[in-house]
Amino acid sequence: MSGHGPAQVMTATKSGPLAGRAEVPGDKSISHRALIFGAMAVGETRITGLLEGQDVLDTASAMRAFGAEVTQHGPGAWSVHGVGVGGFREPENVIDFGNSGTGVRLIMGAMATTAMTATFTGDASLRKRPMGRVTDPLALFGTQAYGRRGGRLPMTLVGAANPVPVRYATPVPSAQVKSAVLLAGLNAPGQTVLIEREATRDHSERMLVGFGAELVVEQTDEGNMITLTGQPELRPQVVAVPRDPSSAAFPVCAALIVEGSDIFVPGVSQNLTRNGIYLTLVEMGADITFENPREEGGEPVADLRVKFSEMTGIEVPPARAPSMIDEYPVLAVVAANATGRTVMRGIKELRVKESDRIDAMARGLEACGVTVEEDEDTLIVHGRGPGSVPGGATCATHLDHRIAMSFLVAGMASAAPISIDDASPIATSFPLFEGLMTGLGATLTKA
Repeated sequence: MSGHGPAQVMTATKSGPLAGRAEVPGDKSISHRALIFGAMAVGETRITGLLEGQDVLDTASAMRAFGAEVTQHGPGAWSVHGVGVGGFREPENVIDFGNSGTGVRLIMGAMATTAMTATFTGDASLRKRPMGRVTDPLALFGTQAYGRRGGRLPMTLVGAANPVPVRYATPVPSAQVKSAVLLAGLNAPGQTVLIEREATRDHSERMLVGFGAELVVEQTDEGNMITLTGQPELRPQVVAVPRDPSSAAFPVCAALIVEGSDIFVPGVSQNLTRNGIYLTLVEMGADITFENPREEGGEPVADLRVKFSEMTGIEVPPARAPSMIDEYPVLAVVAANATGRTVMRGIKELRVKESDRIDAMARGLEACGVTVEEDEDTLIVHGRGPGSVPGGATCATHLDHRIAMSFLVAGMASAAPISIDDASPIATSFPLFEGLMTGLGATLTKA
């Protein structure tokens, strides 16, 4: 899927109280990894709760192209017959990842230490995103990469015929880079060591251990040191995918800014490397209750009760950015409806996501009557108070699903409706967004 088809204008109008149960989809990060690790195990891995957004479906297609048997048995229920570490076959065609940066970067790592050649591409948004942050460390294993100027897709990777283990310190906090290196290390002899100065989401480490890899995580003066012993035989697993905290952030934030709202969001992942948005919202004064904490599929989860709240702007600790990097766009919408100034620093990673998310949110909020400041690494939103965003604009999504959903959430509480120029990218991560939000009482209309 290299394009989204015709642009689909959608408008959100000021809503009455949101109420009910919000069944958000399975976690996207874990869904990608369940398919990939299942393909690298020997035997049948069974998955429940898999997110069936386009990004994950593209990963499923890629795993088939590399020789795994991937089958859907019902909604969210899938199986993967894996080919083992080093068992991938060479794809016959170019692999199209659509909008999925996670899928393409992780699978580059998974094939990087097998003697084969594969070519990767994606949609217009993905083709703008830098791949050098992954291909540079993969080159240390002996992998060769040939792409467009600036290390961009389309790109051909030639896997290392005689890979060597590496020691690599990530220059920027990135779970995608970390995971790509660890996946490459699976088919390299000896021990691959990765050091990250700031902790990032740890789904790959948890899942690798679950599938039988020998992996040790230590705290050192340099940061998190992860040591992976290569060439294991991964064992197939039964993976229960928890609900996605990034997707849950949209109904949660909508309920917080729409007066009178009271919603229930069951089974949301509370992984400490992913829950920064919820810590931040509570610090701003959000009325969120975390009920029935438990563990599902090796991940901590809880049920969330969320009520409308009058919130106050805060300075978000920069060290929290890796645990909520995808949630800053919708946090900016909440900040616009809070009282006072919300300062978000240490977020330059947003400049190289599906779009330049700092710029996209700043321009859209300004068009809706909100005062913002920005620099390369910072976004500051001057809150107008509950329900006081004027709205009345059409905001550009730049083919970015999170920008699209964030401005629709904004329109649910603004004085005048807010439109987005294209809602079609939402299907990449949250295909049920429209139905879920209208089911809670939101008013969303298509042009």
